[in-house]
Amino acid sequence: MTANSSPWPGRLAVYPGSFDPLTTGHVDIITRGARLFDRIIVAILVNAEKAPLFSMAERLEIARDVFRDLPNVEVDTFDGLLVDYVKRRGAHAIVRGLRAVSDFEFEFQMALMNRRLEAAIETVFMMPAEQYSYISSRLIKEVFALGGRVSGLVPEMVEARLRDKQADLARK
Repeated sequence: MTANSSPWPGRLAVYPGSFDPLTTGHVDIITRGARLFDRIIVAILVNAEKAPLFSMAERLEIARDVFRDLPNVEVDTFDGLLVDYVKRRGAHAIVRGLRAVSDFEFEFQMALMNRRLEAAIETVFMMPAEQYSYISSRLIKEVFALGGRVSGLVPEMVEARLRDKQADLARK
């Protein structure tokens, strides 16, 4: 196995989420997932019930820019059942991040339901690097909205976009 080859040749994984905004914790898991699998799809969930800070077009643009130098990372969108999307794309695994024990129960239930819906698709849990283990998109948005610094918690491009959003809201 060479330094750039996957231990599972031909394997495609999907890392789903809202990525609103994309954090350094997400980047860590995606980058490491790209070393484990031949390809990894960052699948941004289209959820009409949520009012995201960044539009779908903005989240796609941000993620594609952040991962532009990783040729085996693709950015896409999906709606509906995750397992249906994973099957449609021909993927073999769902990658999920576990930051803390509090994530485990929900993620465990989702993994079991996905297995019941489609037994051939595995869920792979990955822990972010320790310095990212407390970061969540919700927390980033809250801290930034209250004037806190998020440098190092999100890619630089995301921080710039957050400042732009804040300036747009202040003008309204």
